Parts: sequence; structure tokens; C-alpha cells
Amino acid sequence: MMRRAIIVDDEPPARASLRVLLAGDPQVELVAECGSGAEAIAAIRAQRPDLLFLDVQMPEVDGFDVLEQLGADAPPAIVFVTAYDQHALRAFDAGALDYLLKPYTDNRFALALARAKEKAARAGTPALPDRLVVKSGRQLHVVPLADIDWIESADYCVDLHVGPRTHSLRRSMAAVEGELEPAGFCRIHRTAIVNLARVRALGAGEDGELEVVLMDGQRLPTSRRHRAALEARLGSRAG
Repeated sequence: MMRRAIIVDDEPPARASLRVLLAGDPQVELVAECGSGAEAIAAIRAQRPDLLFLDVQMPEVDGFDVLEQLGADAPPAIVFVTAYDQHALRAFDAGALDYLLKPYTDNRFALALARAKEKAARAGTPALPDRLVVKSGRQLHVVPLADIDWIESADYCVDLHVGPRTHSLRRSMAAVEGELEPAGFCRIHRTAIVNLARVRALGAGEDGELEVVLMDGQRLPTSRRHRAALEARLGSRAG
């Protein structure tokens, strides 16, 4: 995946050095070079880069001012590049991932770049849900996903089957499927989604069609439309 980068340094030779090093990585696209902090703030808000290589000491608006003014708009991976080692502690307090002290070697830069790309990748991956919140009267029930056996379509909502209990959630099957599929759930029928961790076996029903057998022995029919996806998901889990 391509990572978008911005260089911020008031010294042209320093920007040129960073530009050459970034050009050696085919996964990085340099989207802007800035010679001042004020210019950097505008460019970062416009370009939304993944990686930021930021000088500390610049006239009027320094590197710390840039991050303070950006606030939540700051890129996920920030590497300070400076000739002054006394700012390191403050840089990490400001959210910097790394602190490159000039002059740095190509190997040291490569290490900083690898760390920045890794952090940007983590920041771009949405966190998987681990629970659902269900409203019942005036109460809110927190239902851990790991406790759900299967989910059943019920008119304009869905029923969460959790052992002997059932919780109704006002959400469509399509919405629940999209949210929970990455968390280990699989649609097996127009009216059913199962927790793959609760599947004990696959068996044939009385009509010869495939059924899912849950840990508690309950059997749920599958449709031919969803069979291939189910078998592939279970096969990948068995791996």
C-alpha cells in the first residue's frame, strides 16, 4: 500500500536529502515539501499524509507549533528531523514516533521510515468490534461478541442468541453482517449469521442440505448461496 509523505524543513539541502531517500522506497509517495511551519499546516490539512518528516527549529512556527495547531489533524506517523538533540524528550511527548538527529546515516533513516510505515499501517486498520450494546427498556446490555452463538433475522431487527438468552437489536441483518464479518462471523442463510468460533461441525440435514452444528448441538440450515463462503471461512480457520 502506498504511503503519502510530507517533508517540512526550512533548509533546502535538508529537504533535498530527505526527498532522495524517500524516492528510494516505491511504497512512499512524496505529496508535498514545505519550507515553513505555516506552509506545513496548510499542506497537511489539504493532503492528509500518512508520514510526516518534521524539522524542529524553524522561524516563526516551529515543529512543535505545527503539531499543536494541527491537533487531531496530525498524521499518524511523525518523525522529527533536527540537528538539536535537546528536544528529543519534548518530541516524544508531542507524539513523535522517532527522532532523527542530523547528520544521520541511510541505515538510520531506513529504520525510521520502516517504523513510520508500520505505524501508519496500524493507524489505517480499523479496530474490530468486541461487543454489541443492546437497549432493553431503560437498560443497556453489553453483549461480548465471543458469547454470541448465532444471530437471527427478526422483522426489522435481529435476535442475538447467547446461550439460553436472546437479545433483540434494532439493526438490519446486512448492517450486522458487514460489521461482524471481520470479527469472525459468517452469513449462512438469509435469516442466520453464525459465530465461527461456535461451530462444532458441518453435517447433512434431513433434506440432504448442509447444516451448521453449534457447540450446544443446535443445528442451523445453510443456503447454497452462502455455502462456499462458509466452507472457505472454516477452512481458513482450520488452516
